Amino acid sequence: MKILITGGAGFIGSHVVRRFVTKHPEHHIYNLDALTYAGNLENIKDIEHAKNYTFLKGDITDAAYIQSVFEKYQFDGVVHLAAESHVDRSITDPMAFVKTNVFGTVNLLNAARDLWKGDYEGKRFYHVSTDEVYGTLGATGLFTEETPYAPNSPYSASKASSDHFVRAYGETYGLPYVLTNCSNNYGPHHFPEKLIPLFIHNIIEEKPLPVYGDGNYTRDWLFVIDHARAIDLVFHEGKNAETYNIGGFNEWKNIDLVKVLCTLMDRKLGRAEGSSAQLITFVKDRPGHDLRYAIDATKINTQLGWQPSVTFEEGLAKTIDWFFDNQEWLANVTSGAYQEYYQKQYVNE
Repeated sequence: MKILITGGAGFIGSHVVRRFVTKHPEHHIYNLDALTYAGNLENIKDIEHAKNYTFLKGDITDAAYIQSVFEKYQFDGVVHLAAESHVDRSITDPMAFVKTNVFGTVNLLNAARDLWKGDYEGKRFYHVSTDEVYGTLGATGLFTEETPYAPNSPYSASKASSDHFVRAYGETYGLPYVLTNCSNNYGPHHFPEKLIPLFIHNIIEEKPLPVYGDGNYTRDWLFVIDHARAIDLVFHEGKNAETYNIGGFNEWKNIDLVKVLCTLMDRKLGRAEGSSAQLITFVKDRPGHDLRYAIDATKINTQLGWQPSVTFEEGLAKTIDWFFDNQEWLANVTSGAYQEYYQKQYVNE
């Protein structure tokens, strides 16, 4: 198969690209990324010269470009991860999220439909989404695949819209699709605007650890390598027109997570226990902040046999070790120097 993976230089996408390239030498993997601030080709340096891998620099919001690459490379499958994903950024610039997450997704759907022309044998469009489309939970309950959508931020509203378009193209045009909604990811290569990598960096630098509100917001955390395993499984074995929720069975209140992270970092840095916790600073809450997310991943577990491979403590320790072993990567990301990498390595498609 010729498989297009969008957003493959990003955090989750780079792990998916690496897994597909290394585990499936029978497929040719095309990684399409616009290399905006969160796209970093240093994330996939280890596979950039693989025989079954091609990088394409391009923007999914450019409909003409997307049509041209589909016609040129004749993709059999799409794994669509490219998205604006940071809630705080969506609050300040919602139209950027509409453009990328909605228009970009529809551009891909149109290109796939035009290329495949109703001959869908061996074809698949896989859309990767988020649990945030479901809104917020109270103290009890879990998000299932049947939970009604109730997005509360511009980011989650844009992802909900893209989910609906994927399903609509399935119903209207018969386009073969699968869709997954995942919980919060963490792990190696995580861009340091998100909580865990930001706090690892700030603890190293002895900078404040800004915690929203009272810190009691609850999230279900999923190790990114386990997410890549799940995506691989759903793409190859999932049923068309099905949705699968992917979660870590792993709920943590933000403040409790930060305290565990501080303890592990103190040990790693050889600091007195409790030193890093003194950096915790409570800041003004963000608008529309969802109280709790929690995924019921029973369906993917029972139907496809997927389950997390590590506990949160194991995954967090692996993540900390990776950031310590790759401080040059972290320095390049925080300074912006990483954006120069692709200019040295690639010519625009």
